[in-house]
Amino acid sequence: MRPEPIPALVDNYIWLLADAAGNAAVVDPGEAAPVERVLAGRGLTLRSILITHHHPDHIGGIAELCLGRNVEVIAPIDERIPHANRRVGHGDVVTLALPAARFEVMAVPGHTTTHIAYAGEGLLFCGDTMFSLGCGRLFEGTPAQMLDSLDHLATLPDDTLVCCGHEYTQTNARFALSIDGDNAALKARAKDVDGKRLRGEPTVPSTMGMERAANPFLRTDSDAIAAWAARQADAHDRVSRFAALRNAKDTFR
Repeated sequence: MRPEPIPALVDNYIWLLADAAGNAAVVDPGEAAPVERVLAGRGLTLRSILITHHHPDHIGGIAELCLGRNVEVIAPIDERIPHANRRVGHGDVVTLALPAARFEVMAVPGHTTTHIAYAGEGLLFCGDTMFSLGCGRLFEGTPAQMLDSLDHLATLPDDTLVCCGHEYTQTNARFALSIDGDNAALKARAKDVDGKRLRGEPTVPSTMGMERAANPFLRTDSDAIAAWAARQADAHDRVSRFAALRNAKDTFR
């Protein structure tokens, strides 16, 4: 099953899964209209909505999409997310009947404290925890929590398709090159990303193998990141190296 990114809002992606019989599920619908256009245009029936975290740009379309439909809304245990009729946490298994799919739930705090990801079918829906060549801002969690979350995501197989919540890859590549500019995998990815954006194409999904090779936030133990961090104040262990990276990205222009 190939995930399809539906552009929404300014730079969000809503992820669509659909089968040959016309059954569909979506992940993190920040608004309803783009989803409705795809459903109507392709004659799809929405069966399920999966939510990774409570931010409005990931849940804003739930209520409208549920109107007049029998839709299962699966979300983390967080009362800030309305309309959920199933709450899930780390270790739970989500089995969708139509379209047929099975996902394991992973707790990935950092961006928010209750953020979850869905992994299965060769796919990872990671919301705003990990982006291609980047990671989410720490709005609620700590550097240690986010690093631990990324460590867990990075254990997934190389060919896992990484389906994140935003089109941030080009900016992330510029930052990554400023830190890890000799990385051949990163330079190749940045070139590919520039080409895709010139053509108006999405840069995601990426793969976990590519992220491990080129995403600086997954490379805190690499010689290049350690050397960069050694020039930063108090970056003496992997958590402080990660924190230094995240702080540098927060102020990168």
